[in-house]
Amino acid sequence: MKGTKRSFLGALAATVAGGVDAWRGIGAGSARAADAAPPVYEVSRSDAEWRKLLTPAQFKVMRQESTERPFTSALNDEHRAGVFACAGCRLDLFSSKTKFDSGTGWPSFWQPLDGAVSTRTDTSFGMERNEVHCRRCGGHLGHVFDDGPKPTGLRYCMNGVALVFTPTAV
Repeated sequence: MKGTKRSFLGALAATVAGGVDAWRGIGAGSARAADAAPPVYEVSRSDAEWRKLLTPAQFKVMRQESTERPFTSALNDEHRAGVFACAGCRLDLFSSKTKFDSGTGWPSFWQPLDGAVSTRTDTSFGMERNEVHCRRCGGHLGHVFDDGPKPTGLRYCMNGVALVFTPTAV
């Protein structure tokens, strides 16, 4: 029952986010404090440069903080040993050893690699969530929630288009 409820809530949130995206003309989760200074990243590019490097779906998620539709990522079914990296700068973010099926429709992990991600508060849609970004390029990856499995109890719910998978040699 827990997975079914989570799946329903995830699909509902994505539907609402998509509708608001269309109405606002921007990505979900972009409500920020007006006085907050933007962070400086090791990898920094103009929007035009990012548009050349990323697909339209990647740009919308990673640079405009949108959310892909649930159950659309091929990475949901990726079960090989390997590493999930940022689609923007190729920084390794998550090990396949920490991936699990959350039932939400997005690739989920219980822990990122050390120093790979940063988080900040997202207060869009009348709720408070912790947004996850690549620490090197600032690309929006998804959100982290406190309803994940042991040992961390965390669920890093990531947009598949924001990740690239590289299998490890066996």
